Amino acid sequence: MGRGGQCPDGEQDVEDTSAAFAVLLEDSMEELYDQAPCGYLSTLMDGTIAKINDTLLGWLGLSRQQVVGRMRFADLLTVGGKLYHETHFAPLLQMSGEVNGIALDIKAADGQRMPVLVTSRVKTSDECGPMLIRTTLFDARERRAYETELLRGRRAAEEARRQAEVDRTRLQEALAVLQQSLLPAELPTVPGLEADSYYHTASPELIGGDFYDLFPLGADRWAFFLGDVCGKGPQAAAVTSLARYTLRAAALHDPDPVTVLTTLNTVLHERYTGGDPRYCTAVFGVLHPGDGHVDVHLASGGHPSALIQRAGGTAHYLPTPDGMLVGALPEARFTPARTRLLPGDTLLLYTDGLTEARTGPERELYGEDALRAFASEQPATGPRALVAALAGLLAGFGDGLDDDTALLALGVPAPLPTPAGEDEDLT
Repeated sequence: MGRGGQCPDGEQDVEDTSAAFAVLLEDSMEELYDQAPCGYLSTLMDGTIAKINDTLLGWLGLSRQQVVGRMRFADLLTVGGKLYHETHFAPLLQMSGEVNGIALDIKAADGQRMPVLVTSRVKTSDECGPMLIRTTLFDARERRAYETELLRGRRAAEEARRQAEVDRTRLQEALAVLQQSLLPAELPTVPGLEADSYYHTASPELIGGDFYDLFPLGADRWAFFLGDVCGKGPQAAAVTSLARYTLRAAALHDPDPVTVLTTLNTVLHERYTGGDPRYCTAVFGVLHPGDGHVDVHLASGGHPSALIQRAGGTAHYLPTPDGMLVGALPEARFTPARTRLLPGDTLLLYTDGLTEARTGPERELYGEDALRAFASEQPATGPRALVAALAGLLAGFGDGLDDDTALLALGVPAPLPTPAGEDEDLT
């Protein structure tokens, strides 16, 4: 005892706790069974209900007299639950003597379904063997609601993903059509000349700004161009369309390559002044087919130099130094150049997606020297063969090729070999 006959604080806490437990322990075992926060029932081995607590009766909306001795456990289940109980639950319980956490639905008197988690265990005795089945049912409504919401969210996400895939496919198809509209459907046939082209799209979801064309000027002359607009997307496509239209129109008025590029420079600079400047690189040229050769007169505006593959097995660049970007400045200087293509020679124009591809473990630029070496190693069998070889090269770059690439090859066909004895006079 403490001072004044009072208990120490520790002893007082023990007495208070004991009193609280005493109040709780006044509950009878029968009351604890009937008022448990879960459903209890006991059945005979054939499933006839022998005992059931008030909690489960309340869920079912039935009285004890309606259930005990009159119904089987399976009678409490929905149609699907009865089938599962017969084919899976009961056989498994018979084999192992215990089944845990099985999700089923019970059916109330008013027809409402209630999801529950069911655990059953067989009570046995040494003398009689299996005697009865004790079953516990836990309210799974909150869990089912969570699972339903989770499933709804998953389905919504899957539908969103599917719709996004459909939208992506439609976008890619639309972009592919738009990209094709900016390129010639096929190159025209030029007497005494072989031509071929190729376009590699780095991303099907971004429209590129590379372009090319080959078209007649009249009087046995033909014009060609190849260029690369800065940027990607709809804005680049608009510049590409304007550049192609301007080049073709300007060439019909005055085909001089420097004059044509100057006209394009004026149009682009006037059209895209202000806060959204647009420009491009371009090569424009004129072909003059002759007797067994084609004369080429071209000019370059900031574009990579054209590559010439000679019939003798060499390759070299046609220098066009100091050419300025087209459309960047109101006044621009463009560099002209001339060459002659003989039988077996091929002139290759390309955009910088080819030479700026990343290769090797160090991700180094492919570069112009490697391109010249590659062209030198290819048989001089014409533009189609060279373009096919370059298409294979581009495919081999894999993810190192992150920019669109356009190729335009023009050449004079090599004479076909004459079979031995064909020139001999037949007498």
